[in-house]
Amino acid sequence: GLFNQLFLLFALIHVQILAPALLFGSVPLTLMFASLMVSTFTIILGGIPAAIYERFVGARDDSTQVSLWIWLAGTAILTVPAIGNSLNIGL
Repeated sequence: GLFNQLFLLFALIHVQILAPALLFGSVPLTLMFASLMVSTFTIILGGIPAAIYERFVGARDDSTQVSLWIWLAGTAILTVPAIGNSLNIGL
């Protein structure tokens, strides 16, 4: 969330516009909330290929190990830009 500046900036601007009184007008709280939104969106978006796989295979009750690995791979692919940004900063 914090290292993906493009999505974080997008979420930060929209949170400040749509809900300015939600976090008492505090910029640090708004930044953390926007980071949480981007992180949650990354996890949800990474799970879409796994859900499509489960639908295709016909899994009913629990997630299979293959679908969990697909979810992990999808999330890892989405975090590649953030990993590059964190390496540039030196964390």
